[in-house]
Amino acid sequence: MTIELIRSDKLTDQVDYAYAALARGPLRAVFTAGACPLDAEGRTVAVGDYAGQAEQVMRNLATALEAAGASLTDVVKTTVYVASSNQSDLVAAWDVVRAHFGDHDAPSTLLGVAVLGYDEQLVEVEAVAVMR
Repeated sequence: MTIELIRSDKLTDQVDYAYAALARGPLRAVFTAGACPLDAEGRTVAVGDYAGQAEQVMRNLATALEAAGASLTDVVKTTVYVASSNQSDLVAAWDVVRAHFGDHDAPSTLLGVAVLGYDEQLVEVEAVAVMR
């Protein structure tokens, strides 16, 4: 099996990690870094808005998966991190994440956390995808 770290020129290069990792073998697996609410210049978008940040996160996640040859319908597991102890904030982010996946309801974990890595960041989503 070989592993290829994926970076997309459509996402900011102001981060110090790959956006996804592609494992090649009989099946291909993609392991993404946590998708963050960053624009192409590395700025946090929708400051203070859980749903707005979740929208950007899901666009960035889809872009990272695309760069690895996958899509949201190939995702087999996600973890959703929300910087809040308020359940309604978690639900606001979750509703956006679920809307992007549509009928593809892969397993997911939704967590409230104390803080995330970027200034003003409220939402992050990581995923594992598997393809033939």
